[in-house]
Amino acid sequence: MSDYQLALQQLTDSALPTGAFSHSLGFETYIERGLVHDEASFGVWLSAFVGQQLSYSDGLAIRFLYEGVPVAGLDSLLTAQLLPRQLREASIKMGTRLLEIGLEVFPSPELAAYRELVTTGRAAGHQPLAFAVVARSLGVPLTEALAAYLFAAVTSLTQNAVRAIPLGQNAGQRLLRKAADDVAAAVGRIARLAPDDFGAVSPGLEISQMRHEHQRARMFMS
Repeated sequence: MSDYQLALQQLTDSALPTGAFSHSLGFETYIERGLVHDEASFGVWLSAFVGQQLSYSDGLAIRFLYEGVPVAGLDSLLTAQLLPRQLREASIKMGTRLLEIGLEVFPSPELAAYRELVTTGRAAGHQPLAFAVVARSLGVPLTEALAAYLFAAVTSLTQNAVRAIPLGQNAGQRLLRKAADDVAAAVGRIARLAPDDFGAVSPGLEISQMRHEHQRARMFMS
């Protein structure tokens, strides 16, 4: 077993207290509109989310950091690219929490430097960058880091959908098994993307995330 594998499992465990259980990242708007209402319809949404927003935003940011792009610049790009306010705030809230946890259990000079940028107001502290800094410092290869991050996001969203739609636990497991293929495809896609592809997200996803802020009743913060 590689030295980093157990640490990576801890880093991506759904029990890691980053607050992911509080965020739907837009799918609650689709529930409110009746477009997501069962296992099949949520699966369609989840596949689109992985293939678009997670790939062209979070995933690409992780790849660029691994390739040596300065974290401060990537942080600014993510802040500018995440147009829906709730989504931007979710990324920062979960990222700030991950920075705090990481400094306690996976400390590194790189993580301390990123945290210093955040505490001095020179960076926001986005979740994918906090994850990437920790994973790279642990020696996790890029491909494994991407797959782990994407699947952790899928797991969190599926658990939230099980509560919100609601779905049965078995349905959630079937969704995760199908989503594994989307994650594998996304990892391959991210490797081929160019800098100009960063932030190329479906407007429909972003509009739904913006509408959530004004939704009459909701379970989630985003």
